[in-house]
Amino acid sequence: MQHHRHIIAALVLATGLAGCQKATPDKQAAGSAAGSAHTTPATAGGSNAPTTPTPPAPPPAPAKDIDSKDILARTETAPHVYVKHVLIGWKDLAGIYQGHMDPRAAQRSNEDAAKLAQDVLAKLKAAPDQIDQLSKEQSEDPGSATGDPYEVKADSQFVPEFKNLSVRLKEKEAGIVKTQFGYHVIERVAPPPPDPLESNDILARQPEAGPVHVQHVLIGWKDTPAAKAGRADPKAKDRDKAAADKLAKDVFEKAKAKGSDMAKLMKEFSEDPGSRENGKDYEVAADTPFVETFKNLALRLKVGEVGMVKSPFGWHVIKRIAPPPPDSLESADILKREPTTKSAKVKHILLGWADVHAEDERGKKRTRAELEKLVKDTVAKLKKGDKIEPLMSELSEDPGSSKDGKSYDVTPEAGLVPPFKALSLRLKVGEVGVVKTDFGIHIIQRTE
Repeated sequence: MQHHRHIIAALVLATGLAGCQKATPDKQAAGSAAGSAHTTPATAGGSNAPTTPTPPAPPPAPAKDIDSKDILARTETAPHVYVKHVLIGWKDLAGIYQGHMDPRAAQRSNEDAAKLAQDVLAKLKAAPDQIDQLSKEQSEDPGSATGDPYEVKADSQFVPEFKNLSVRLKEKEAGIVKTQFGYHVIERVAPPPPDPLESNDILARQPEAGPVHVQHVLIGWKDTPAAKAGRADPKAKDRDKAAADKLAKDVFEKAKAKGSDMAKLMKEFSEDPGSRENGKDYEVAADTPFVETFKNLALRLKVGEVGMVKSPFGWHVIKRIAPPPPDSLESADILKREPTTKSAKVKHILLGWADVHAEDERGKKRTRAELEKLVKDTVAKLKKGDKIEPLMSELSEDPGSSKDGKSYDVTPEAGLVPPFKALSLRLKVGEVGVVKTDFGIHIIQRTE
């Protein structure tokens, strides 16, 4: 259970666009064994012939620095821009792509990539309106082919280099920046006209800070970036945009109808694997790492109101609901406090039950009554003074921390599920509290 990631619909709401998403720890670790020593097969002369170590390949030369330093040196930034880009990778970056590198990049040297990026930039400087054509022809980000721009704000979940250049560009200006995914030739474009099917009246409101709770139905089509990247529901892969528009409008009208059952609509129509079967709601705040358009609408809806918005994954029919009541095991008194710190170090014990659990078999088989007894007994031991580390090793269903007593560093910006973060930042040093997340019940003790 990797609770340190914000796990929602795995394919739907995370930024997830190959050329500019924030890298996860797994991505950063990809390919770490690539340079390990290996031995050659035994020679043909006999089975007892010795093996000879093959020297490791020399490390690749440093990538050419072709960043637009004049633009990156500007101190004036825009709070909100729209950009289109051409992503150009090269073979030395294969590890970061975990088997999904564009075949063109897999055959390209860094020198060739740098030359191509500079050629694309020269073309855009000569004729900025070529961006759609160049993106379609040259970009290795599946999202580029649609012609839809990316919305970039100060808190958007893009890799920093991509964001730093984007917010410094002037409209119709282009520049280059290198990230771990390759060279990005980025052009700032005018804001796109609103789609007439989107809830533009709601989107015109001022947003709330959140958190708010929403349910949604996702309806995709074959030309979305998600579908082109092979990450869409099979139904979406055979659906054109006109059919998706019609279905989304029908679902939208059903969701607005008095007495509508959003969970039922989700099960029947939604293509979000994280919520369609269970009617799950998502908690959305201003800093939640969801795609911007989804967040923009969610934070402007009133309780009980339904809206519709488009994202790189398709149409989202979103309904805001009242916050669910707290779980009876949660430390409601602590959660009502104002945060006591902006930085905490905590350890926790994760316990699931049949309805909500990680992948541990103990949680899957546990009844709610058994869970309640176990949680109360464990909290009592900790409050009495027992050390948390042995209890983590014995009980916790978080494989990332249970065996070694690992602690988590918690800040307001940390990539943690919101309930875990909310409790951790309200605990006093040494105090124990309980909170529920999508993975079960967390017994958390603040250590520093």
